[in-house]
Amino acid sequence: MVRHLLLLFSVVFMACALLQLNSPPVKAFDKTGCEMDCTKCHSITTQDVKEILRNMKAPDAEIVKVQPSPLKGLWEVSVNNKGRPGVFYVDFSKTFIVSGSVIEVKTGKNKTMERMTALQEARRVDFSKIPLSQALVMGDPLSPKKVAVFTDPD
Repeated sequence: MVRHLLLLFSVVFMACALLQLNSPPVKAFDKTGCEMDCTKCHSITTQDVKEILRNMKAPDAEIVKVQPSPLKGLWEVSVNNKGRPGVFYVDFSKTFIVSGSVIEVKTGKNKTMERMTALQEARRVDFSKIPLSQALVMGDPLSPKKVAVFTDPD
């Protein structure tokens, strides 16, 4: 009896395996549903992000940008928390937060690091736009590196 059940089970298992081999591959994000534009079906508001930041114990973090992530199914959230830029990801259900690097397999590019670099570059000061008419300029004016010190004498 046991031998017959095992034989029946193995036949059913093999039949299922053969059917699986002949079926088309299943894609996690097919062209149906959102029609390749996830923002048609999914959204996240600034209030949603503020609530997430509150739950992460960072209620004062400034939201710089929220956009779809390079990894489908996630939102990319760029923040400035106490002067430090940061990037994290929120799933479409707004249930999970992912912190860490998103790396593109084909190119090996670290998409998270690209975003962090862009955030840091946006904070960079253009020295040519600082008015120096009333400034005390010291050192070699042709030096490639410049330092600005701002003080209030009062």
